[in-house]
Amino acid sequence: MPEEKSLNFLEEIIDEDIKTGKYKSILTRFPPEPNGYLHIGHAKSICLNFGLSKKYGGKTNLRFDDTNPVTEETEYVDSIKEDVHWLGFDWANEHYASDYFDELYNLAVKLIQKGLAYVDDSSAEEIAVLKGTPSSPGSDSEYKNRSIEENIHLFEEMKNGKYHDGEKVLRAKVDMTSPNMHMRDPLLYRIKHAHHHRTGDKWCIYPMYDFAHGQSDSIENITHSICTLEFVPHRELYDWFIEKLEIFPSHQYEFARLNMTYTVMSKRKLLQLVNEGYVQSWDDPRMPSISGLRRRGFTAESIRNFCERIGVAKRDNMIDFSLLEFCVREDLNKIAKRVMAVLDPVKLVITNYPANKTEEFIADYNTEGEDAGGSRSIPFTNELWIEREDFMEVPAKKWFRLAPGTMVRLKSAYIVKCEDFKKDIDGNITEVHCTYIPESKSGNDTSGMSVKGTIHWVSVQHSATAEVRLYDRLFKVEDPSSEEGDFKDHINPDSLQIISKAYIEPSLKTANTATRYQFIRKGYFCLDRDSTPDNLVFNRTVTLKDAWAKEVKKK
Repeated sequence: MPEEKSLNFLEEIIDEDIKTGKYKSILTRFPPEPNGYLHIGHAKSICLNFGLSKKYGGKTNLRFDDTNPVTEETEYVDSIKEDVHWLGFDWANEHYASDYFDELYNLAVKLIQKGLAYVDDSSAEEIAVLKGTPSSPGSDSEYKNRSIEENIHLFEEMKNGKYHDGEKVLRAKVDMTSPNMHMRDPLLYRIKHAHHHRTGDKWCIYPMYDFAHGQSDSIENITHSICTLEFVPHRELYDWFIEKLEIFPSHQYEFARLNMTYTVMSKRKLLQLVNEGYVQSWDDPRMPSISGLRRRGFTAESIRNFCERIGVAKRDNMIDFSLLEFCVREDLNKIAKRVMAVLDPVKLVITNYPANKTEEFIADYNTEGEDAGGSRSIPFTNELWIEREDFMEVPAKKWFRLAPGTMVRLKSAYIVKCEDFKKDIDGNITEVHCTYIPESKSGNDTSGMSVKGTIHWVSVQHSATAEVRLYDRLFKVEDPSSEEGDFKDHINPDSLQIISKAYIEPSLKTANTATRYQFIRKGYFCLDRDSTPDNLVFNRTVTLKDAWAKEVKKK
């Protein structure tokens, strides 16, 4: 019997809520801001919100927090929807905070009518000074005692476009002496004369996140509003609005956000990397964005498994990037087709094999999953490309590949023995000369010989060429945000290495972006969207083993 997994703290809460009859069913929401592409941290939140509703027979809404027209674009909305679907989830309803602008405005008026909100003419700098510090109380604004009638009139004028940006704001009337800085008369609305991607120029005032978020939850009857830990100080205000407005009591719960080594998770910093040309785009395969991971060859299954493995915690921690790599290796090992590609070629000539002869070997794709993946035909001739690293002029101890006088098996073909080699004037190996054992044919070996090494190859005559992009970690330090200097100073200069001309077996001429490949002994790869029939481009998703950990130990 499989071991039963214990509940995380959110599942315990939901379990209790359903058992006590507090809710008959649950409704969660995923509320991204459409001001950038989603990253792996958002994937954790997506898997959590959709996973909880699925487990408990509930639903999840997708709601875009589009309250800042200056930073939001339809491009981001479309990318977010694509990412959620790709991860394997469907939302019950698609909403936007902008759907509720009229209702939110009316709720703000309700607070004014109850004497709980006022229009403040103070500048942003003056408001910051009046707020005090965490160790000293704030002071009331001189505009706090305006009458209800005057506040309603001024707020309507704000809505009608009478004032310039920053000239006035609407604030909640809470407590300037509160130890929680978020309770010191927080801003509810600010003036922004900017075109909104959905409402156009209808509005020139926009609600602040703390006001729009909680009230949108309530409008949708969200039962469990799940946020990351930085929103813990916001919960008191979240509850205050619900109490004072006497609306559906959504409740906020906080969990630890995902922090991961060798990358950054700040949208602001990721946008810097894009805008300043450190990466090509949001979906650059070095980026921690979901679209970047997808382009690099990560599978939705591997990311869901990763989110499941790291679990749900109440305290922030740092997750090693190696765990994400482990999860994708685990998945790709089951589904990737094993094929042959030579990335650093040197020619191998079989001197006793007829120059005009071609044999076809049938080789399985050897996937580990239930679908074995079928097979393909590989042409074999007397001239082959092999990896340069598979030959050593003076072999090291326990060397099981090619060297003068040694024998290896050519994958799915014959055993060969190295007889000679050639060098250029700089001492570089240009050709390795071998003889083959005719009786050693794979699948029908009657030679009686046994060799310890097997190497891959492709026929010189029949091979195709491809560009191969070798991706590695974007940063060379574990936590670039905590290091001295600019975080961009710690970018790994070897995060992308391009092999302009690798040789690949003929079957890869028809490669497609939906299929994952293991280049035997080299790593897991996928076809990039830059590919054309005349210029194939493959991205390395991950190496076969965690070589990075060894390098860190050496240092």
